[in-house]
Amino acid sequence: MALVGNGAEHQADEDSFEDAFESIPVASKMDLKCALEECTMALNLFLNNKFSEALDLLRPWSKESMYHALGYSTILVMQAAMTFEQQDIQMGITTMKEALQTCQRFRKRNTVVESLSSLVSKPSMDQLSEEEMHAEICYAECLLQKAALTFVQDENMINFIKGGLKIRTSYQIYKECHSVLQMTQSNKSNKETYHQFEGGVKLGIGAFNLMLSLLPARILRLLEFIGFSGNRDLGLCQLREGASGASLRATLCILTLLLYHTYVSLILGTGEANLEEAETLLEPYLQRFPNGSLILFYAARIELLKGNFEKAQVVFQDCISAQQEWKQIHHLCYWELMWCYTFQQDWLQAYHYADLLCKESRWSKAIYVFQKAAILSMLSDEDVKSTGENVVSLFRKVESLKQRIAGKSIPTEKFAVRKSRRYSSPQPVKLILPALEMMYVWNGFSIVGKRADLTESLLITIEKEELALRNETSMKEPTEYSMDDQCLVQLLKGLCLKHLGRLLQAELCFNQVIQSEKQLKYDHYLVPFTLYELGLLYKQQGDRDKAIRLIESAKNNYKEYSMESRLHFRIHAALNSLRGSPASTP
Repeated sequence: MALVGNGAEHQADEDSFEDAFESIPVASKMDLKCALEECTMALNLFLNNKFSEALDLLRPWSKESMYHALGYSTILVMQAAMTFEQQDIQMGITTMKEALQTCQRFRKRNTVVESLSSLVSKPSMDQLSEEEMHAEICYAECLLQKAALTFVQDENMINFIKGGLKIRTSYQIYKECHSVLQMTQSNKSNKETYHQFEGGVKLGIGAFNLMLSLLPARILRLLEFIGFSGNRDLGLCQLREGASGASLRATLCILTLLLYHTYVSLILGTGEANLEEAETLLEPYLQRFPNGSLILFYAARIELLKGNFEKAQVVFQDCISAQQEWKQIHHLCYWELMWCYTFQQDWLQAYHYADLLCKESRWSKAIYVFQKAAILSMLSDEDVKSTGENVVSLFRKVESLKQRIAGKSIPTEKFAVRKSRRYSSPQPVKLILPALEMMYVWNGFSIVGKRADLTESLLITIEKEELALRNETSMKEPTEYSMDDQCLVQLLKGLCLKHLGRLLQAELCFNQVIQSEKQLKYDHYLVPFTLYELGLLYKQQGDRDKAIRLIESAKNNYKEYSMESRLHFRIHAALNSLRGSPASTP
C-alpha cells in the first residue's frame, strides 16, 4: 500500500488504527488496491464518529480515484439527506456530479447506454478490465445516490423524471455486472479486488430488488419504471451474501439490511420485522464500535421494536452523548424518543422531544409542529398551560409550513394539514386522540402491541374518549365531524383489542367503521385502512381467503384518500405474504 505509514496493518486492527496518526497522511500514489484500503479506513473512521477525519482522508484523492470520489460524495449525500438543508443538498449534488465525472474517466467508452434508447450498441461487459469493472459499479452507485438527491432538490418535475432515468441506467449497469459475475463464478479469482467487485454487485442487486419488491405495480407504473422487477427473496439473499463477505460493501449491505428490518418493513410493510437477524448483524459492530453513534442508534431502535422502551431510551441517550459533530443523528434520536414516550403516554416527555425537533430540525416543520400540537392535545389544560404553548395557534401554523418535493406534497404533511384545518375556523372543533391517530399512521400500534400493559393503558384512554363522544352527541347537536371521530375511535380501539387477543371484539369495532362508510364526511381513509386491518385479523385467525378478499377490496374499491400510497405499500406486503412472494429475475 502506498500510504506513508503501515495503514494495511492498522486496518486489520480496528481498535487501534483510528488513533495511529496525529493527522491522516496523504497517499503518494493510488492504485485500485490502495484506494480500497483507504476507503475501508475512512468507513471505519466514519463508524467511530470521526466524520471530519473520514472526509479529510478521502478529499485529497476525490478527483483522481473512483473509490475516493464515491466515498467522499456518499458522506456528503448522507449529510444532505439528514439535514434537508438546501445548501447541503446542493453541495451533495455538486460533489456527486464530480464523482460521476471521476468514475466516467475509468469506464470503457460506451460500455453502458446512457439513455433509455436501445439504438446505441455496446460491447459485452466481459471484455472489461478489472479497473473498468470497478468503474461500472462505482458509477452505478453514484448515479443512484444522485437520483435520490435529485428527487428532493426542488419542485421541478423535469428533475423528477431525470432522477427516474438515472435510476434506470444504474439498474441496467447492475444487471450487466451481475451477468458478468455469474459468468466468472466458475473461474473465480482469489484477488482481493475481485471480491470487492463482487461485494459491490451484491449490494446493488440486493438493494434494487428489495426496493422494487416493496413497490406496488401502480407506483412502478407511476414512476415509469416499466420493465423493472423486484424479487424480495433474491434481494435479501444478495444482501446477506454481501454482508457475510469481507468487502468494503459488506458494512453497507449490513446497514441496508438494518434499515429494511428496523424501518422499511414497519412503515411500508405489515410491521413484521426480522429483529433476530437485525440483532445478529449488529452484534459484531457493537463489539468493534461500541460508541459509534450509527451503531448505537440501530441498537436502540431494535430495543424499541422489541417493546423494551425503557432500555431503548437509555441507548438513544448514549447515542446522543456519543458525538456532537452530526447533530442530525441527535434529531433521529429525538424522533424515536418522542415515540417511546408516546407509547408510554408520558405526554410531557413526548412533548419535550417534539419541541426540540421543531426548534432544531428542518426535515419537516409541518409534521413536527402538528406532532407537538397533537401531543399537547392529550394533556390537561393545566399541563398545557405549564408548557407556555397554545394548541390552537400551533395547529393553525401547520398549513403554512407544508413543503413540496418534486412538485408534490409529502403525504404525511398533507394528512397533517388536512387534520389541522379543523382549527382554522373561529370556533375550532377539537381533534380526537390526534397523537394516537399519528401513532397509527406510522404503524406504531404494531410496536406498542408487544406490551400488553401499555396496550391496556391506551385502550383505557380510547374508551374514555369513546364515552365522552357518546355523552356529547346525546346532550347536544352532533358536529359535522362526529361520525368521523366515532369511526376513528373504533379503529383505534379495534387495534388495541386485536393486540390484546380479544379478536371478536376487535372485529366488531372494525365492522362498525366499515358500516358507517356513507356517513363519513372528511376522514375517508378510515374505511380502506379498516378493511386492511380486518383482513390482517382474518389472516391471524387462519382465514386466508377472507383476508385476501377484504385486503383486495381496500386495494381496488377506494381511491383519492389520505395516505393512499402508504396503504398500498402495506397491502402489497400483506398480499405477498398471504400468497407467497412472486419469483422473478434480477
